[in-house]
Amino acid sequence: MTPSQIIVLATPVFLLLIAFEFAWGYAKGRNTYRLNDAINSISLGALSQLSAVFTRLLQIGIYSAIYAGVALYPNPEFWNTWYGWLLALLFYDLCYYWLHRMGHEVAVLWAAHVVHHQSQDYNLSTALRQPATYELLRWIFYVPMAVAGVPPLTFAVVALIDLLYQFWVHTEHVPRLGWFDRWFCSPSNHRVHHAVNDPYLDKNYGGILIIWDRLFGTFTEEREKCVYGTRGALNSWDPLWANVEVYWALLKDSWHTRLWRDKLRVWFKPPGWRPADVAQRFPKPAFEMAQVKRFHPLVSRAVLWFSGAQFALLLAGVSVFLWFADPLPLAQAAVWLAALMAALWALGAVLQGRINVLEVLLIESAALATASSAMGLPDLHHIFKPLTIMIAIAFVASSQRTTRAEGRLDALLMAALAASLAGDVLLMFPGYFLPGLVAFLLAHLCYLVLFKLGTAQLQSLGAGTGREVAGVRSVWFPSRRALYGTLGVGAAMLAYLWHGLGPVLRPAVAAYVVVIALMAAQAIGRATLLRNQAAVMVAVGAGFFMLSDALLAIDRFAQPLPLAPLWVLSSYYFAQILIATYACSARARG
Repeated sequence: MTPSQIIVLATPVFLLLIAFEFAWGYAKGRNTYRLNDAINSISLGALSQLSAVFTRLLQIGIYSAIYAGVALYPNPEFWNTWYGWLLALLFYDLCYYWLHRMGHEVAVLWAAHVVHHQSQDYNLSTALRQPATYELLRWIFYVPMAVAGVPPLTFAVVALIDLLYQFWVHTEHVPRLGWFDRWFCSPSNHRVHHAVNDPYLDKNYGGILIIWDRLFGTFTEEREKCVYGTRGALNSWDPLWANVEVYWALLKDSWHTRLWRDKLRVWFKPPGWRPADVAQRFPKPAFEMAQVKRFHPLVSRAVLWFSGAQFALLLAGVSVFLWFADPLPLAQAAVWLAALMAALWALGAVLQGRINVLEVLLIESAALATASSAMGLPDLHHIFKPLTIMIAIAFVASSQRTTRAEGRLDALLMAALAASLAGDVLLMFPGYFLPGLVAFLLAHLCYLVLFKLGTAQLQSLGAGTGREVAGVRSVWFPSRRALYGTLGVGAAMLAYLWHGLGPVLRPAVAAYVVVIALMAAQAIGRATLLRNQAAVMVAVGAGFFMLSDALLAIDRFAQPLPLAPLWVLSSYYFAQILIATYACSARARG
């Protein structure tokens, strides 16, 4: 049985214990759960297990190589005795202590470990909140075990035991336990570890045993009430951002500092250390306990119910993937990982109020349409490919129109999406490439007109809010550079494809290239005039439309591309989602 399958089998037990803790707290009037935080924590745990499919080989492979090459006492008979297993577990727990401690004292290690500390709640779901990047460096701390001669299988088993033990200590409902607290990592000891109170900061690192902290001077008892989270609050339900926020902050500080030695030191100094010149140019407020606020964006009860149902389906999908992941080719595993990551991101975004329910469904359907095509699952693909654009049409139709002009813009957008839907359906069947091309040609013509009319309309909306852009007119191609640039790219692509096109396709493809280049030029020119996020996002979407069509044409008429459906459809849906979301969104987002 693979490690991923063991996690799948353990997951129902984890969820049952979480449900029991919630019921207990609710009955006692001390509920420690919020649905949004629990979903975020378990999502990060799922993302950690998904990424482990790729990174686990790094740790086990390096460990096995060191063991095979330099092990001092590779004696399986000794390590398979009860005292050998006990020694291996103690050895692992000691190594874990130093990994955990350095995770709080070295910035690049904290960048991974911070994920486990970001929750401002403390409950069993917090135990599942694990980083996706931990395996990249953690293997270093277990090299002594490989050198000593602990067999890889023994190492893997004691690692799992140490990890599973730590689940139960993430609760506020178990009080101090007397003598047990003096020897073992207990709920009381670990609550201290997760707190940001001054007396508790960077204390109690032990995994199973707390005696390591007593030996090395990092132990403190629980006295005052714990305040959980991190001193640089995440303030987001985005599981992808949760994994990169500290890396990004370190990268920015490393980039901005003028001293070369500081560009390196910033990664290895304690968390919070910043080069003097960076701290002066980009100051950050000092942490104050009195200023700590719980991140809790308000969403409707309907959104919470929807999120809970979606999360249950996502967990089922993650479980199925993990059960079959290890024998999968890496390319196929990567496709499903990307699809599940997109769905987890969308779930976090709707809980934060950044997108609505239809946008979540749009992203999920696009991810499934792309993955099913890349994996050669035609029945699934034939469902989700048209469904994606149908959801996009429903999303636009559900928007709140305040003027007749806005209604015209939405009608143009829906016409473009309807033509895209027709093109999608036609291209799913052999022999309908040319009709599909005509349908997309009509879609791009609708987008072209939409972007021209939208410039004047959005200027009018800006005027009503004090944000009018001087000199904006409803004109064709306001940026000549964009016009010449997109036409130049289109001409180069057409020249590259020309010999692979038949006499019937040449004029059709040439017309298509011209229209999509003009559409992109209009979108880019619109962005240069309006200079707001919505217009820029539409221009980016138009650019990805060109990229998607170029990849499709290269794969079909020049040379086959590896995993072509993945690149073609992911860029296509990214383009459609950006345009559907932002093309008429000045009233909502601009």
